[in-house]
Amino acid sequence: MKPILVIGSLNMDFVVQTDKLPLPGETIKGRDFSTIPGGKGANQAVAAARLGGRVRMAGRVGQDGFGRNLTEGLASAGVDAGQVLPTAGVATGVALILVEREGQNQITIAAGANDRLEASDLEPSFQDFKQGIVLLQLESPLPTVEAAARLARRQEATTILDPAPAAALSKTLLRNLDYLTPNETEALLLLGEPPGEIRLDEAPDLGRRLLELGPDTVILKLGDKGAWVVNRRLSRHFPTYPVKPVDATAAGDTFNGALAAGLAAGGSLPQAIDFANAAAALSVTQPGAQSSIPTRTQVDRFLGEHRG
Repeated sequence: MKPILVIGSLNMDFVVQTDKLPLPGETIKGRDFSTIPGGKGANQAVAAARLGGRVRMAGRVGQDGFGRNLTEGLASAGVDAGQVLPTAGVATGVALILVEREGQNQITIAAGANDRLEASDLEPSFQDFKQGIVLLQLESPLPTVEAAARLARRQEATTILDPAPAAALSKTLLRNLDYLTPNETEALLLLGEPPGEIRLDEAPDLGRRLLELGPDTVILKLGDKGAWVVNRRLSRHFPTYPVKPVDATAAGDTFNGALAAGLAAGGSLPQAIDFANAAAALSVTQPGAQSSIPTRTQVDRFLGEHRG
């Protein structure tokens, strides 16, 4: 089992369930409210650990109750949180999330301590970390993400970048990636295309165009249409598993954590993507971010039922 290192964000999520998402300027009445540990980095770390990975995480939180709760939550999930650093003078990151009945959501993030994660913070996390798997996202400062990709390349690690929230990326960063895993919005932004939905018949060409930007493999995450994988040897659709969605929060994070866990365990890329699709499908059947992430046993059982 290869080790997994997650470098990224930790947020406390403030979640409100609604009948519909509001229009600009509209006030609506919500239903249930909850606070749930989240942040794309922490979500991916918890997912990888619950799904069988040996995981450590690097990030920053504030010296406040939310920061302590998030760090303790990682530890309880089996993540080594020794490199999650308490940061004086700044609050822990938070996310404001609205979730409507069909499972779609709107999210606003206040980065807080996540914006204080610097390249110099990362060196200890890469000690004794040879040929592992590194998970990155874009809720940390971009120079820090770029430094992490460089360090991963030096350690002969496999690097997986979830380019979320959507942003323009440098050629240097893209060329240091083994896997780029954008959703539809992120893929179109990277290609300079207007926002919209990607049809399955468009996915192969878009994937090839993303591949030309530098990564070794592109995995287009297409929601309920599954995933399309493109590299120099493969162009293939991996359909998702049909479920009744409740909340799509952290589905993409669950996919990436599961992908890392599958690869770390020695699975082939097709096996790891099928495993990730199943884990992500299960996650949308439950509310919340980390609270929705399934265990390895649950995913194995789910796959057995759908393959049997």
